Amino acid sequence: MSPSPHPALRLPEEDRGLSPYTGYARAHWEAAADGLLDAAWRWATPGRALLDLPGRPSRSGVRSDGLEGYARTFLAAAFRVAGAGGEDPHGWLERYAAGLASGTRAPGRDDTESWPLILDHHVQGQPMVESASVALGLRLTRPWLWDRLDPAVQDRAEEWLRGALRHVPAANNWYLFPFTVAGFLESVGRGDAETARARERALELLETWYRGQGWYADGDGRAFDHYNGWALHAYPVLDAHLADDRRAANEDRYGSRLREHLAGFAHFFGGDGAPLYFGRSMTYRFAAGTAVALGAVTGHTPLAPGVSRRLLSGSLRYFLHRGAVGEDGLLSLGWHGPHEATLQRYSGPASPYWASKAFVSLLAPADHPLWTAPEESAPGEAADQVLALPAPGLLVHSTRADGIVRLHNHGSDHVAPHQGESAAEEDPLYGRQAYSTRTGPTAPANAPDNHLCVEVAGVPSVRRRIHPLGAGHGDGWGWAASWHRPVFASGARMVPALRVESVTVARGRYELRVHRVIGAPPGSRVAQSGWATGPDEPLVSALHGLHGWTDLEERRAPQGTAFTRTAGVPRLTAAVEGTALFAALATLTATPEPAPLPTAVTRVSVDGAVVEVRWADDGSTTRIGFEPLTVEHG
Repeated sequence: MSPSPHPALRLPEEDRGLSPYTGYARAHWEAAADGLLDAAWRWATPGRALLDLPGRPSRSGVRSDGLEGYARTFLAAAFRVAGAGGEDPHGWLERYAAGLASGTRAPGRDDTESWPLILDHHVQGQPMVESASVALGLRLTRPWLWDRLDPAVQDRAEEWLRGALRHVPAANNWYLFPFTVAGFLESVGRGDAETARARERALELLETWYRGQGWYADGDGRAFDHYNGWALHAYPVLDAHLADDRRAANEDRYGSRLREHLAGFAHFFGGDGAPLYFGRSMTYRFAAGTAVALGAVTGHTPLAPGVSRRLLSGSLRYFLHRGAVGEDGLLSLGWHGPHEATLQRYSGPASPYWASKAFVSLLAPADHPLWTAPEESAPGEAADQVLALPAPGLLVHSTRADGIVRLHNHGSDHVAPHQGESAAEEDPLYGRQAYSTRTGPTAPANAPDNHLCVEVAGVPSVRRRIHPLGAGHGDGWGWAASWHRPVFASGARMVPALRVESVTVARGRYELRVHRVIGAPPGSRVAQSGWATGPDEPLVSALHGLHGWTDLEERRAPQGTAFTRTAGVPRLTAAVEGTALFAALATLTATPEPAPLPTAVTRVSVDGAVVEVRWADDGSTTRIGFEPLTVEHG
């Protein structure tokens, strides 16, 4: 046996012949699933209905958290057993069958085993989320679990699940939870007008959320994040894949969107296997690979099988070898290990087990090319890459030398259309300009990283609603642009006519960040921060002012990030009044002793609303104009 990332996992020897990048094969995925399940089941109630994992409860309460433990681990067990053709050497399904019988005997009762009722999302909504995992687990394992249940237990389970069809989901991916419940009930001959309505409503909404390029918004606003893969693509594509008639029309529609999504999303993983730390619920960790796995399983992918496995296994290995599994064998609330500062209030001790979704890879049998093809390099490992995604307003760029992937956000804000732009609801997981596979955003009470703020009367602004202005890429470079209205936590919540227009140009390890501030009142200041890095990390984060900036300093972030206990953040500042242009270079690199930022540019010129920069390495020029917006490079 090779050294295991944790004794509870008991991983087999690495196979570097088949998997030269990660050493992981199908057997490693099976062992990981078994180890995680074994540790979680030590916390089951006597009747096996709840898995009461230790830790601080979520806002939904400990009973809902116990159901979450049952439901989310059931997903891992279901993929494990279904992928093995029903073989269940550890007896997982017997435990889940017993728990189903106990939990549905008297739902809503305050006893040791009863599951909470499924109600509206704003009343007692979390059980609706878990109902989808229960339904999907039952659908995957039907011949070995559902079909062997006592009819009375089947009836009780159906009645509990129907709570998801009769109550109001949150106005986002939650509509796919009753969709998944309805799909299961129809698959076992229990469909009716109620299940049909739930399915139709979810698919109608999904159409309105589709923005193109394989990207869905998570609701009616502009929230683009990992929920695209582990929810918005996963449920409809898997539903079509599992249906007896394969729901041909749906499979073609949603499968083709998944294929298009993966063409861009494959660039979201670093050379070390890490997914981009961007958006909420990052404690789900390697669930970020769900879409990659589902594409390989269903054939709806542009990726070669060896590339898919390299991304999937790279992500699994990344977390298993960096402390995601604690001494008790449980997945912790955090990223590497626990990190309270970057969690959401809806997360509880069992929440990380949505990572189970990545085990959908096990639906590919042992002789599938996903497991038999030699691993191939990920997109960013062959050469430096720059990719613009205009639909979500994102710019992704990676550097081969250090394996870092960076995402520049000019389109995802997690602000619903009905919401006002309140600085009190600042969300570092969406509002920052940039994210990466090696750094995380700082906590709200700390100095913000990758942020442009206007200070009015000493109060710094927050970026909330983001209005994309476009994105594009060429040979070795790319750009994205947006504008926003600065909002403030105290004093005047907004300043009339105050607006910030922003452009990012990525090229190699360099980021050219140009902003036009419009309507700044007298006495204002402006600040631009860079990447947050820790004192012990082998990373260089630097900022260099090219135009408009007067001072450079470093701020501290004592709460650190998901990657480091404490962090430092470089920050440029200057006075501003009326309309003014500001240009800076930023970099995040793990390359040893990188050349100083000032040497990257030989000339900067500003003429009205136009900024032109000449690059030192090849003499090329980047030209950015704001009236109208134009970005040129050559």
